[in-house]
Amino acid sequence: MQLQPWYHSCSAGFTLRGEHSAPSGKPVLHFVHGNGYCSRTYQPMLELLAPHFDLFLSDVQGHGNSDHGGRFHGWNRTADLCLEAWRSKAALFGDVPVYAVGHSFGAVLTGLMLSRHPNRCKRAVLLDPVLFTPAMIGLMALSDVVGLYARNTLAQRARKRRAHWPDRETAFRALHERGMFKGWREEALWAYVNHALKDVEGGVELKCKPNREAEVFGSYPRRLWAALERVHTPTLVLRGDRSYPFAAKAISRWAAQNPSIQEQEVPGGHCFMQEDPETSAALIRGFLLQEMRAAA
Repeated sequence: MQLQPWYHSCSAGFTLRGEHSAPSGKPVLHFVHGNGYCSRTYQPMLELLAPHFDLFLSDVQGHGNSDHGGRFHGWNRTADLCLEAWRSKAALFGDVPVYAVGHSFGAVLTGLMLSRHPNRCKRAVLLDPVLFTPAMIGLMALSDVVGLYARNTLAQRARKRRAHWPDRETAFRALHERGMFKGWREEALWAYVNHALKDVEGGVELKCKPNREAEVFGSYPRRLWAALERVHTPTLVLRGDRSYPFAAKAISRWAAQNPSIQEQEVPGGHCFMQEDPETSAALIRGFLLQEMRAAA
């Protein structure tokens, strides 16, 4: 999979980076990763999509090769900056259909982008978005007022995450079948080790600092359900049958309220696409290209 680096000096005062395939006239797939990862972490799935789409991979603030950028600017502003970066590069691809895919945190960002600019993409697939129910959002807001939400379990766990190893082989062995990496294909874990870690003196370390991952976990999207109501792009939401029950409940609520949303359960956990890249790629390809096949 041949990719070219891109960068964008964004309006928030730091540089966003990512990679894209050479424009070929195929439809473009705009992809956003989950919290703590980077887009190339999903290389096994993306390689299966590359024959059908040109790829535009976007790494958000403090992830991948993008700048840490000081304080985390929040979910909503991050979505706006993601869209800003795409707009700065979109002309490279010419007048072709644009599709959107995101995972987890990146899936929520993609939903926020779709709500702001409903005509930007023809179709979208959201992979296990961490949607919160309205009741959860209310509790988060109340906890936030008294400074408690930033210290939730996921955020505290992220702050304690090991960030440095003597080499990539040691990192792979340390992470294999542990924690959030349990069930991942070996090639998917190697993609994480090769692309989400950087070389430093004395070994390798996470590109996404544990405190940045914790900042994301310790925050939440504002006005989420008002935004979800404004999504009119045909969207397929895939959710793992062993993923977060709260997200499954929120996804079903969204699909029941919004006729543009379809949901489908697939085998696997929150990172089911890292467990079975082939099935995920086939479902993404099938939904996104459905309209083009019908027209043919």
